[in-house]
Amino acid sequence: MRMISLKIKKSNSILAAFALLSIGLSANAQEATTPAQPDPVVEQSEADLTILKKIKISGLVQMDYQSADTAGISSVAGGSFGSGIDNRFQLRRGRIKATYDNENTQGVLQIDMTEKGVGLKDAYLKFTEPWIQTVAVQGGVFDRPFGNEIEYSSSALETPERSRIIQTLFPGEKDLGAKLILQAPKTSPWNFIKLDAGFFNGNGQTSTSSYVETDKYKDFIGHLFLGKATKSEAIKWGIGASYYKGGFAEFYNTTTASTNEYTMTKDANGNPAYVKNTVGKGDQAKREYFGFDGQLSFDWWLGITQLRGEYLWGTQPATSSSSNSLTIAASADTYVRKFNGYYGYFIQNIFQTPVQLVVKYDVYDPNTDVDGDNIGKAASKGFVTTGAGDVKYTTWGFGINYRWSSNVTLMAHYDLVKNETTSNIKTSSTLTDLSSDRKDNVFTLRLQYAF
Repeated sequence: MRMISLKIKKSNSILAAFALLSIGLSANAQEATTPAQPDPVVEQSEADLTILKKIKISGLVQMDYQSADTAGISSVAGGSFGSGIDNRFQLRRGRIKATYDNENTQGVLQIDMTEKGVGLKDAYLKFTEPWIQTVAVQGGVFDRPFGNEIEYSSSALETPERSRIIQTLFPGEKDLGAKLILQAPKTSPWNFIKLDAGFFNGNGQTSTSSYVETDKYKDFIGHLFLGKATKSEAIKWGIGASYYKGGFAEFYNTTTASTNEYTMTKDANGNPAYVKNTVGKGDQAKREYFGFDGQLSFDWWLGITQLRGEYLWGTQPATSSSSNSLTIAASADTYVRKFNGYYGYFIQNIFQTPVQLVVKYDVYDPNTDVDGDNIGKAASKGFVTTGAGDVKYTTWGFGINYRWSSNVTLMAHYDLVKNETTSNIKTSSTLTDLSSDRKDNVFTLRLQYAF
């Protein structure tokens, strides 16, 4: 009997063990087939990561040392030198840019921070239709779509500054407005054609202005571009045509009923001079530009060679002493001039080294109706004499760039500036004397960090 009892106990122990094992396997099977509950912390982290992937942060810092031939000169090489100053350190550009890309929309915000202050450089929204992805609209503050050099990134510039004619006609490069963009996607055989066309306030930007509208007029700007590359991308080319049509209201202030506009003609002695035309308050001063641009690059045994150029001409309303485009409301009589100008780049990378040689030729003639000793020649009664604002400038630029890394570039550049001379504008000051070539050449040494 005792043996039977032991056998029964042993059997019960085995059954109990099997029962426990069965319960354990059943629990594991249930855990394997039951889906895990979402972790809110993980979900939030994944959502944040998705947003961060759509944001791109980039920036640019350019530190310059500059030396000028003469203290206090007027210059387009990073701005005029202060009185008594012929050398300087300056933070030419200090920019931070945030871009958010989300499928067919894009938002961009960029600010510029230097020792001169903080300014807005870009703030725009862009929407591309989702069906054929060929039509886009863009609104806000952004580069004016004219030619090649305006929209060429400041971090990629092979010279310290853009050409004199570009700086004169398009101060700050940017403006506030809206444009339409037509360009097929990259997979399309028609992608090589791009059209930008839009309307803008017309004031651009300087260190003290902020794209504010000052009259009821809007300026139209359009640029048609064709560009292609070979399959190997060893050769790339592009050509473009641009048009600008606009102007500004010709009045001083709210109490002025009318003001004067001066245009070029011949005086009673047959000499080039200005003649006064009375205009009504708020009449528009004509501003019209035409332009052609072209680019070519090819990669060969010597390295990459680039050729770029642009030619502009048209009608520019400004002031008696300067042909610079106005960035604020008109506060003086308007002087309307016919102008032309052009620039050309030759850029040569030396083999596969980080060294790059640059030669640039830059010409700007603010008044094509007068030249040489005719400038400043006394006008007969009823006419106004031309002056310093009508003088032509030619600049040769020579530079060498060294790309230390993908972020750091060292630049050494010398601008050799030649002004048109006239015996009629001779003064004791080397800063205002135009009877000979002024000593206003500038050397720039730049350290650039871009990310």
